[in-house]
Amino acid sequence: MAKVPGAAPVKSRLHAALTEARATELYRCFLLDRLDALAAVPGIARVVAFTPPEARSQMAALAPAGFQLVAQEGDDLTERLTRLFDRLLAEGHPAALAMDSDSPTLPMAYVADAARALAAGEADVVLGPSDDGGYYLIGVRASRPELFEDVPWSTAAVLEVTLARARDLGLRVRLLPAWFDVDTEADFRRLRAELTAGGAGPARTLAFVRELAR
Repeated sequence: MAKVPGAAPVKSRLHAALTEARATELYRCFLLDRLDALAAVPGIARVVAFTPPEARSQMAALAPAGFQLVAQEGDDLTERLTRLFDRLLAEGHPAALAMDSDSPTLPMAYVADAARALAAGEADVVLGPSDDGGYYLIGVRASRPELFEDVPWSTAAVLEVTLARARDLGLRVRLLPAWFDVDTEADFRRLRAELTAGGAGPARTLAFVRELAR
């Protein structure tokens, strides 16, 4: 799930700390690093669900070869997730995963494990919890629009509500390790500290952080 940088406002909560232009460039780094990382995950079909729809050509210029481009449809996240999953499952995929583009250091091993668990029938739903109370990934083996109805998006209750909904539906849930996404200045400071301490990381994001430090 991605916004096309430059075609839609991104990382608005970082504008004060970085400026709008730098926040947009940071998000571009996040997105390109994420696409490169997904390209190396074996055994999955790769899709970029992008918005706004009219920016298809811009997204096509960014996405590596082998990625299917699908415009997000719907007025809110509930509709966009529901329609995306319905489309992918209708195309014959045994399961579908949706993930953010805001957690640049997320290990792709978590994504591979989610895909494997769903394909093997070990879970009906896979969730990757975010430290802010949401999730960085959700996967399903069948269309489950109820999982997205009346969810208080962009709050700390998203994961809790989704888990409760899954329990009410009698679904088997697999939880992945928690990770963090980068939305606020505090998140960015955490990212910068971790990349600086480790000396390695996703190439474009690491280069952005180093350039900003200079």
